Amino acid sequence: MTKQHSSKSSARDVFSYLLLIAMFIVGVVSFLTLMFQYINIQFPDQLDYWYREGALQAIRGAISALIVSWPVVIFMSIFIGKDLRADTDKQHIWIRKWLLHLMLFVASITIIIDLITLINYFLDGELTTRFALKVVCVLLVAVASFWYYLWELKRDPGAPTRVTMGAAVGSSVIIVLAIVASMIVVGSPSKQRDVRLDQQRVSDLSTIQSSIVGYWQDKEVLPENLAVLEDDILGYRNPMDPESGVEYAYLVTGDLSFQLCATFTTEADGSVDEIRTVMPMMYYDIGGNFNTWSHMSGYTCFDRTIDPDRLKDGLVY
Repeated sequence: MTKQHSSKSSARDVFSYLLLIAMFIVGVVSFLTLMFQYINIQFPDQLDYWYREGALQAIRGAISALIVSWPVVIFMSIFIGKDLRADTDKQHIWIRKWLLHLMLFVASITIIIDLITLINYFLDGELTTRFALKVVCVLLVAVASFWYYLWELKRDPGAPTRVTMGAAVGSSVIIVLAIVASMIVVGSPSKQRDVRLDQQRVSDLSTIQSSIVGYWQDKEVLPENLAVLEDDILGYRNPMDPESGVEYAYLVTGDLSFQLCATFTTEADGSVDEIRTVMPMMYYDIGGNFNTWSHMSGYTCFDRTIDPDRLKDGLVY
């Protein structure tokens, strides 16, 4: 008598396929995001002034998502494959067919939206190289995803195959290479912390500079030291170095000139990409020089001179 297998979906089947499809979607979207932003950095558009910091943040988020989601995809694929080999009738359960088709549907919608977005960017004057590389990435992911899951729906789960292992190894190698390449651009976590600390130092110095200029506008004399800038009523306290907690150095060098100093860990050339995240928007409105906060690693001083004619109407910069 032939043993009859149940074709009903168990709670474990539902959980397994839902987790697989969710992590697959996260992985595909994260991989495309990673590749798109890497291309944006390697082939920058000079008309996109603010791209880099946003691209680096997107890369960090995509790397984090891939490190977590893709191992889950691999594990669940292996787990479901073993379950199918143990009970080949499970290839007919509704949750498998519906969710695999749903996976193809969601992936196709994502790819269609990406292609529409890319075409829109192209029509808006997007760089041809960037456009071509992004289209290639989308098409490769589309072809690989559709081919694999269509094959998965049609294959005999009881027949031996090397396709699943080859797909797991191949996709993992590609993702690891993409992550490594992107981390070279983003930098190590310790370097990123140093960059953020230095950005905070520049932001602190900018705040102190504004307070000094405001003090001069009120009293027409530079403060003798930073302590006189503090105000209990306004609730203002001078920022301290975010790492060491020591006070920033301030030195009066003339009736209208002074120095602000800090110890930096990294080097910054004062470009828009590095300065924009820490400077007040008011700074851009008056056409400030972005290189005013460029610095080397180590102890760096910034010379400042107040122009009375420029500040006579109360403009602070």
